[in-house]
Amino acid sequence: MLRVVYGLEAVAVAADVRVEVDRWRGEFAGVFDRVAGRFAQVQSRLRARGYLLGLLSQTERKNGWSIAEFAGDADPQGMQRLLNHYRWDADAARDDLRGYVVERLGDDRAVLVVDETGFVKKGRRSAGVQRQYTGTSGKIDNCQLGVFLAYASRHGRALVDRELYLPRSWVEDAGRCAEAGVPAGVGFATKPELARRMLERAATAGVPFGWVAGDEVYGQHAGLRTWLEGQRIGYVLAVPCSQPVVPTAAGLARADTLAGRLPRAAWQRYSCGDGAKGPRLYDWALIATVRPEQSLLVRRPVGDGEHAYFLCHTPTPTPLAELVRVAGSRWAIEECFQSAKNETGLDHYQVRRYDAWYRHITLSMLAHAFLAVLAGAAEKGDPAAVDNQPAPA
Repeated sequence: MLRVVYGLEAVAVAADVRVEVDRWRGEFAGVFDRVAGRFAQVQSRLRARGYLLGLLSQTERKNGWSIAEFAGDADPQGMQRLLNHYRWDADAARDDLRGYVVERLGDDRAVLVVDETGFVKKGRRSAGVQRQYTGTSGKIDNCQLGVFLAYASRHGRALVDRELYLPRSWVEDAGRCAEAGVPAGVGFATKPELARRMLERAATAGVPFGWVAGDEVYGQHAGLRTWLEGQRIGYVLAVPCSQPVVPTAAGLARADTLAGRLPRAAWQRYSCGDGAKGPRLYDWALIATVRPEQSLLVRRPVGDGEHAYFLCHTPTPTPLAELVRVAGSRWAIEECFQSAKNETGLDHYQVRRYDAWYRHITLSMLAHAFLAVLAGAAEKGDPAAVDNQPAPA
């Protein structure tokens, strides 16, 4: 863990070298300058800056009270006004965040990864909260679910978009929505439909990327796949073993049935990226279908274990090694969730309103992107961002 001093406070940065204080300040100033104009009032601008610094601090729980204390406030009311009352556009700030990530981490071969994460909450008044399954706790829990878009490139990875999932029970209860500040025009949308909105925004904004990846929630959604194919966007999307595939003109077959017919020579061993214990090695095979741009990618462990399946859309001829790379990139969003929750308080908020959720999440994502850019620069040995001296003990 790298620590630098900003004023009298220590700020945590995820890297193993020491960042020179003046350069850290310069990077932070540049990041905040991107969004400062979104806060028309001087007071709201100062609060936003203080909130970002609080999210970047070593404060263990980054809620209204702790961020206010870090900023030197006597109570959290000012920070709560930033999230609940001041006039500013969180979507415009999100666009600024996305532009920052593209400028510093952009790559034409980048992968846009879609996934959701849970925010376990008490009560029933927070927008979108209900008992539902979340991978965060691995069970059905009282929680909110956010669908996110991550940008993963060879330069680094960061979250660039977000949508709050509103269950059907919420959108059908106008009174409950009004109490939580949900705009009247917000209707029900599935998680894959929310993912498509974010992907459309990225494509419209000209974000450089080569692929889309996601887990089975998104891979088995025919509407999302059809839209991506219509846009000629390549994808590697996980699907269940029961996924029907059309390998030949003879008709449909399950993914696991097709994998069971593969000859030994069809398998090739590749790493899909480095894990905590080194390269993540698997055996992989690619099954062509009657559709020339679609194929089924199969992954099996080296040794015993369950197979995994991915539907692939390749608008241009693509080698197996590249599809393996994209499949492995899906884990980038899990790493983003973990680091954003641990380092920039993604799940530490204490707000109930719909718009306040977007505001906190956007500022947390911006703080996380700042750390991702610094970490990427440190890994490249960028002299404009890092100091070559060893980290202090």
